[in-house]
Amino acid sequence: MLLDKEDKLDLLKRNLQLNTTANDEYLNALLDQAIALMRRRGIIEEDSMDYHMAQVDYAAFLFRKRANLEAPFPEHLKQELRDILFSQKMK
Repeated sequence: MLLDKEDKLDLLKRNLQLNTTANDEYLNALLDQAIALMRRRGIIEEDSMDYHMAQVDYAAFLFRKRANLEAPFPEHLKQELRDILFSQKMK
């Protein structure tokens, strides 16, 4: 396994510039939600760095969105998800 749940939590906290464990439970829930939302888009969970980083990026977006409900879905994340989906469909 490339990244376990703790590794992804650490990456997410670095992405969000959080240094404490105060939000760990919530952040883990966001990582799980990111998986569910990616499945809804047709993306199958896989052990690749692209998948794991997209999951972390998606969870970071969900965290930031709570502060700004009007925040648009980031273009870079849309492209990341499209690339993963196309790659999976080509296999």
